[in-house]
Amino acid sequence: MDFRLNAQQELFRTTMREFVDAEIRPVARDWEQEGRYPTEIVAGMAELGLFGMTVPEEYGGLGLDLVSFAIVFEEISRGWMGIAGILGSHALSCAMIARHGTELQKKTWLPLLATGERRTGVGLTEPDAGTDLQGIRTTARLDGDHYVVSGRKTWITNARHADPLPVLVKTDPTATPAHRGMSILLVDAGSPGYEVSRDLPKLGYKGTESCEIVLDDVRVPRENLLGGVAGRGLQQALSALESGRVNIAARSVGLAQRAYDEALSYAKERTAFGRPIAQFQAIQLQLATMATKVQAARLLTYWAAAEGDAGNRVDTQTGMAKMFASEVALECAIESMKVHGGNGYSREYEVERLYRDAILMSIGEGTNDVLRTVIAKSLVSGEARVG
Repeated sequence: MDFRLNAQQELFRTTMREFVDAEIRPVARDWEQEGRYPTEIVAGMAELGLFGMTVPEEYGGLGLDLVSFAIVFEEISRGWMGIAGILGSHALSCAMIARHGTELQKKTWLPLLATGERRTGVGLTEPDAGTDLQGIRTTARLDGDHYVVSGRKTWITNARHADPLPVLVKTDPTATPAHRGMSILLVDAGSPGYEVSRDLPKLGYKGTESCEIVLDDVRVPRENLLGGVAGRGLQQALSALESGRVNIAARSVGLAQRAYDEALSYAKERTAFGRPIAQFQAIQLQLATMATKVQAARLLTYWAAAEGDAGNRVDTQTGMAKMFASEVALECAIESMKVHGGNGYSREYEVERLYRDAILMSIGEGTNDVLRTVIAKSLVSGEARVG
């Protein structure tokens, strides 16, 4: 049993860490407060080939293993979690096309998506359907050699840059169970009737946009049906979300690590009663607990990723990692604020941004309470076990 990264993964982490420390950390707080889009950082990520993380090498991508995939999101989130969002939805969409797309779809889109020349996201959530994706109302009616799509999507990351955007629709609204009538269509952003209607205001997760999209009788060529077969959309989306939970777990680890780093640094510098507060036992207990939980979350995340790399089904493992790491991220953010005292509440310090970003991690890619039920069902059924 080896808990160490291999030489290639170590080199990759060093490269990512240097990029984050040079290009992201120095500007994150100011750019987030200004509401500035991180154009230069996006260009740097494209130069590193990160938009091709989940694109196979034969289509011009990096074809990263899941552990290296986790490293990317951990390191970027250590700098600015919102930047990780730009890559996250794009990577999930690319993985979905690579895994389920027809050969023509792969050749058409993956090479351009791998370089970042084109970017993408995922159109799943609707105003009345988040966790319950079978409750979506967006429909696609077949009319000759086109589907006519009508509906609304919300909380869509990369919405203003996604082209194409994979959109989950109901090609047969009467199907029972509902998932048998659900499909994914690759929608070109320039299609008549396709509109990004507004950016949603958010507490945190700045740096990337989250938008509402209106589809008003948008005509989508039949060949843009993902995989070429209707009725498989929900399975295609859920299979991609398995690896997406590695993304969220790793983001949470990066956030938690940064919260710990900020607390440790502040505790060494801040003095009270004539000595650094790091010398007080109460602060030491907080730091020790944070450090232990960060490392536990990291190991759980890398374990889930390694299980995926081994070709195993990983819905339980990634669910565990995402649930635990996201809660550790919020705990560490809160504890770091406590170590900072009143300064932790100030926008002049990094920790208040970490707190605002951490809250989202327990919601994205399946809420933690829903994941608990998924994990429990797999344990009760015997599909998964502990130990």
